Amino acid sequence: MSIIEVNGLVKKYPKPGSTTEFFHAVDGISLQIEAGEIYGILGPNGAGKTTSLEMLEGLTVIDAGEAYIDGIDVKKRPYDVKKIIGVQLQANEYFDHLSIAELIVLFGSLYGLEADAMRLLAKVGLEEKADAKPAALSGGQKQRFSIASALVNEPKVLFLDEPTTGLDPQAKRNLWDLVKGLNKIGMTIVLTTHNMEEAEYLCGRIAIMDSGHIIAEGTPQELILKYAPEPPLAALHGNLEDVFISLTGSALRE
Repeated sequence: MSIIEVNGLVKKYPKPGSTTEFFHAVDGISLQIEAGEIYGILGPNGAGKTTSLEMLEGLTVIDAGEAYIDGIDVKKRPYDVKKIIGVQLQANEYFDHLSIAELIVLFGSLYGLEADAMRLLAKVGLEEKADAKPAALSGGQKQRFSIASALVNEPKVLFLDEPTTGLDPQAKRNLWDLVKGLNKIGMTIVLTTHNMEEAEYLCGRIAIMDSGHIIAEGTPQELILKYAPEPPLAALHGNLEDVFISLTGSALRE
């Protein structure tokens, strides 16, 4: 059963220096995401990945098309959508005089909830850092805290925008384990990433975006067999990065 349905989604912006000409950051994408899956969106910088997520999250106005999350029309009822989703952004700013436990309680109050800060911090492995300020956390700890913050309303869908960019290998693996664990208890997760290994490891299905369009969609194995079955110097077949280069003509850069 689809928990997210997107039909002909469009976002356009004026071209620099013009009030009559526009470019399409997202140009008519359509997709369906099933309840309980991890769905990845890959694409070079400027492909429209983050803009697509922001429209689904109700953070950016939808110019055309339709988007539904759990049957709720995102365009008409953005505040209702926000009640059932969690959002981890690429960058966050926090009140630096509050501890992370106090921030969790604060975020819960914005939903009219009494958040159990220690339970949420334990879920992401940060219970021992409860009294720390955000500035005292490592990069990986900040990302995990950002996810804990996104879980205060017990969302049905969690959006992650490049969650492991800039993390060291161990922190990256820890966050992958966290995402897998959240998905195992039934949470639908939609993520963007520049990391091909991450996409192959986490995602059941993947959409590849370029210039505002979805140019390919499928499981990692389906995409590899279709677009990179016999790369040079490989014994059997290519990997997801070979798929991306085949489709877009360039490699991803973090």
